[in-house]
Amino acid sequence: MSKAEFIEGVAAAGDMSKADAKRVVELVFDQIEVGLKKAKKDGKYTIGTFGTFAISKRKARMGRNPQTGEAIKIKASKSLRFKPASQLKKAAGC
Repeated sequence: MSKAEFIEGVAAAGDMSKADAKRVVELVFDQIEVGLKKAKKDGKYTIGTFGTFAISKRKARMGRNPQTGEAIKIKASKSLRFKPASQLKKAAGC
């Protein structure tokens, strides 16, 4: 689903214009971003019945270049993970 389709769905479900729905969706995404910035301290940001975003750290490690087979060093990094809440899993039939 694209962002535009998501906005159309919100507009239809909320009986509002697409412009209003777009503002609502942008506000929600902005609040998720603000929550993730605050989550740097404990590494988690939970949204009630939706799920939990977690920041995970990956250590530096050795890897291989698939074209040449040469060993390369992969630097440490952070990634964002999402674990859906049980209510969201049930809605998806999982």
